[in-house]
Amino acid sequence: MSPSNRNSEIKAEAQRLGFELVGIAPAVSPVGFSALKDWLDHGYAGEMQYLQRRREAYGNPESVLPGVRSIIMLGKNYKTAEPDDPSASTDARVSRYAWGTADYHDVLRKLLKQLAAFVKQQEPLAKTRGIVDTAPLLERDFARLAGLGWFGKNTLLINKWRGSFLFLCALLTDLELEPDAPHETSHCGTCTRCLDACPTDAFVAPYVLDARKCISYLTIELRGPIPEPLRPGIGDWLFGCDVCQDVCPWNRKSPTTTTSAFQPRAALQPADASRLLQLTPEQFDAEFGETPLSRPGRAGILRNAAIVLGNSQDPVAIPALTRGLQDVDPVIREACEWAIHRIELR
Repeated sequence: MSPSNRNSEIKAEAQRLGFELVGIAPAVSPVGFSALKDWLDHGYAGEMQYLQRRREAYGNPESVLPGVRSIIMLGKNYKTAEPDDPSASTDARVSRYAWGTADYHDVLRKLLKQLAAFVKQQEPLAKTRGIVDTAPLLERDFARLAGLGWFGKNTLLINKWRGSFLFLCALLTDLELEPDAPHETSHCGTCTRCLDACPTDAFVAPYVLDARKCISYLTIELRGPIPEPLRPGIGDWLFGCDVCQDVCPWNRKSPTTTTSAFQPRAALQPADASRLLQLTPEQFDAEFGETPLSRPGRAGILRNAAIVLGNSQDPVAIPALTRGLQDVDPVIREACEWAIHRIELR
């Protein structure tokens, strides 16, 4: 089968499986590799040491799949209905991507396995490997190279018709596929809404994010206490942050997803920070063990809940925070102590 025919068959199957975006990129060294190394050298990755450990691997997709020739880049829309505005002082917001009943990694891996099986049906000797976040591959760079979109000033990939609420994943193969034209233009113009709206001033410059100040990093990736100067900027964000996407004009008319696994659970629309502070380890695992909220663990989520309550500066949160002072985890206890002090000083 010719590369162009393979492309058509693979793209049709990817769309049938539910991927809204699909494009083919050549397996070359990504243009953004030098920028990644510079970003790491500035320390912007914070405690995400796995990025530094694998830095050289990001320069060549061969490190992910030996013999790779083509990278099938895929985008899956996760935008659901507009979030409800928090109405109570104990309400906490969760990033859109984590509203559903399943971890997006699991959802996308299942789809990638089905696409890989289709490729092998067409070409039984083909080698493939599906990637969702976990390998040293600059998915965003290859998505641009595959024509799926451009880099926004908030560092996210933006598609003209789908916006930026997109999960990116990749299927690497040793097949020779016909690459799509890269997306060479940017459509952000002079707009700086994403940069101006960031509550913690995490953008060093357009297209450069200091993850150490990013609310998503602070509430998900960072272990231990959150630096006190950054806590007020977290506001009512319990897990992640969507501010720079919510203000982006390209997301105003982007379509919503019908994928059932991404539909919001009532318990997270919004979440009750006071209730979360009462969860035992067993209760936390039962409620969040199969969802993205499991990543920071119980200590991280309860720490974040305490900070949200402290930022509310509402005395109604004092009983929940006082109970949190007895928690076995010192990170949770410290956050509760800080929150109580912040409320008392209001």
